[in-house]
Amino acid sequence: MTKKGFAWQKIYKNYWFRTLLQNLITVFAVITFIFFLVRMMPGNPLDNYIDFLIDSENLSYEDAYNQAAAQFDFDPNANIVRQYFGYLNKVLHGDLGESLISSGTKVTEQIAQFLPWTIFTVGLGLLISFTLGMLGGTIAAYFRNTWVDNVFSIGASILDSVPDYIWGLFIIIVFGVKLKWFDVGLMRGTYGNDVSPGFNIPFLASALYHASLPVLTYSIARLGGWTLAMRGSTISTLGEDYVNIARARGLRRGRIITSYVGRNATLPLVTLLALYLGLGLGGSVIVENLFVYNGLGRLLTNAIYFRDYTSMQGILLIITVAVIFSNMLADLLYGFLDPRVTVSGEK
Repeated sequence: MTKKGFAWQKIYKNYWFRTLLQNLITVFAVITFIFFLVRMMPGNPLDNYIDFLIDSENLSYEDAYNQAAAQFDFDPNANIVRQYFGYLNKVLHGDLGESLISSGTKVTEQIAQFLPWTIFTVGLGLLISFTLGMLGGTIAAYFRNTWVDNVFSIGASILDSVPDYIWGLFIIIVFGVKLKWFDVGLMRGTYGNDVSPGFNIPFLASALYHASLPVLTYSIARLGGWTLAMRGSTISTLGEDYVNIARARGLRRGRIITSYVGRNATLPLVTLLALYLGLGLGGSVIVENLFVYNGLGRLLTNAIYFRDYTSMQGILLIITVAVIFSNMLADLLYGFLDPRVTVSGEK
């Protein structure tokens, strides 16, 4: 084997190089899949927008067609292969194109406007559920096979078995409509019309108020899973030899829990925390539409409704990249928390 071939083989054995290469191939495959998938959907942007104008403004087909044709530049009969390579070229240059419906608006601008709100609600809900789940799982593990363990385990199983959108409907119907604890209509959107966006207390308070129901939904839906996972991980860690040795040495129970059990039991769950943040972006579609919360999921729903191809492609691509990035972040966290893990890919 030549020196050049040996060098390439050594580079390929590198864990980070292989991971980066695999992720790039994955992104390319997703770009291709999404591009052709959205065009396989019934209807196209032009026809859908014509129908919308006819229904909403009572226009004739000819008037609606002329208005739609002037609204955005799209030829449904254009060569799809040429469209694909044109789109691929734009993506490689960091350009996701312009929205077909919102003429002159770049997809990157749309995503930059709506993505932070989704990250805020999904991230906050995930953090709350993770923290409470760690606490609940630890308590259940230390009191295993008692009534405390049964209560926590059964409750966590119930929470984990119900999808987040069902919890969202439950919150709206029971606490909003029946008990009237809050006005769902006033909590629509991301913040109130009476505040000015910026780093000020009224705006922050309004943003938290409008985000409270989606955050509560995400927290309840994820809490059960974290509790059960932490319970199982803690029970497994309690049986390790180093925990028994720590007890034999007479170390305080609090130190054993924090230094020996807590860190090692939490290790596999912290890596999942980063991964679930990426997955949560894709799962926000139904929840944001339930609460009329203007995040990335609601933007994607509107793009699908109007068959806005470029917006759909851009949003789905961002979600995919978020999942890939969160997966890589999970690997980094695992290596940081457990130095014994070898990330180089070489023994």
